[in-house]
Amino acid sequence: MRILVVGNGAREHAITSKLLQSPLVDKVFVVPGNAGTDAIAENIPIAITDLEAIGALAQDQQIQLTIVGPEAPLSLGIVDHFQSRGLPIFGPTKSATLIESSKVFAKQLMEKHHIPCAKGRVFDSYEEAIAYTNSHPLPFVVKANGLAAGKGVVIAQSREEAQSAICNIMKHRVFGAAGDTVLIDECLKGKEVSLIAITDGKSVIPMVPACDYKRVFDEDRGPNTGGMGSYSPPSFFGEKEMNTAMQTILEPTVAAMAKEGVPYKGILYAGLMLTQDGMKVLEFNARFGDPETQVILPRLKNDLMELLLRVTQGNLANVKVEWTDKACVGVIMTSGGYPGQYQTGYPIEGLERLPEDILVFHAGTKRTPPGIIQTDGGRVLTMVGTGATLAEASTNVYSSITQVHFDNCHYRTDIAARETA
Repeated sequence: MRILVVGNGAREHAITSKLLQSPLVDKVFVVPGNAGTDAIAENIPIAITDLEAIGALAQDQQIQLTIVGPEAPLSLGIVDHFQSRGLPIFGPTKSATLIESSKVFAKQLMEKHHIPCAKGRVFDSYEEAIAYTNSHPLPFVVKANGLAAGKGVVIAQSREEAQSAICNIMKHRVFGAAGDTVLIDECLKGKEVSLIAITDGKSVIPMVPACDYKRVFDEDRGPNTGGMGSYSPPSFFGEKEMNTAMQTILEPTVAAMAKEGVPYKGILYAGLMLTQDGMKVLEFNARFGDPETQVILPRLKNDLMELLLRVTQGNLANVKVEWTDKACVGVIMTSGGYPGQYQTGYPIEGLERLPEDILVFHAGTKRTPPGIIQTDGGRVLTMVGTGATLAEASTNVYSSITQVHFDNCHYRTDIAARETA
């Protein structure tokens, strides 16, 4: 089969790598890709938001399945566009993607169908949002309604911090139209976990759980990012928690979408908080998580291509998905200054010296004509250590990450630390 992957991050590099392990896959194209996908597939320099050009490519190259990584093309309706042209594609429609692209939609869906989530209020008035923060107990979680590349959520411990976030989102428009409306939620406390499921709109099959780290600095300090690292499996999320998540959140959400006339097919990502009052939803995403995918897919025993095909065919029932017992710890190497301003174009050294038990998934990288790999984004590489235990995987990744270097490199040193202490 000839496959097209849309995206240029470490998630797409991980997906491409896994697809190429399938005997069903002959060739993979990646739009636009990075230096990592360039080494194993064929990159095509098309913007992920240029739906016409991506559709034309799929038609010209006789692509038999397109897999969409990032949220932006999904929210623009790439699945609807492909379906209108009779082109096979994996992912939810534009209306189904509202579960991620509109936090208001997700909140209203959960409240209507009694899916456990944080209590909160929706505001499209700046003045009313500010007044709410003056009269309700701290802390608050302030969220831009629309897509903000994982950076549109602020956990505010003071009224000043909450009001500054509201001002940045609604007045300064730091996230553009995503800030037309804000949600102000109660701040849930507990252990956080990411649970990704695959669904054909009827059957729902969970993947192994993972934990990610959103703050830029150690000990969860600094601003939110698109993700600084992840690990799998978390020790605190076992069979009991998995059953609870499936029965109270994932299966009811897919059923709720169907009841609303918006059938959901593809990947459903649930960010969950295990609170004293039970498991609750923090957020939904309509695609594979990044950086969680980089520590989940290496543990998958099944043929990923076969699973994705079963979803598009509506034939996921009774499929047994199997996983390895090995642990994975992923650490993201970023450009200094990320998620704010940063410089690119620095050569990356040491990638060729890494041991076999270290996986490297490229994100913000490019290959220059002399064959030099350079930095080309905020999140540059995901380094993944594997091992029989999380402690072994952590030791492996952190002992190897020092062998890779580029100017102004930054990474967290505490990924999975609370599990391995």
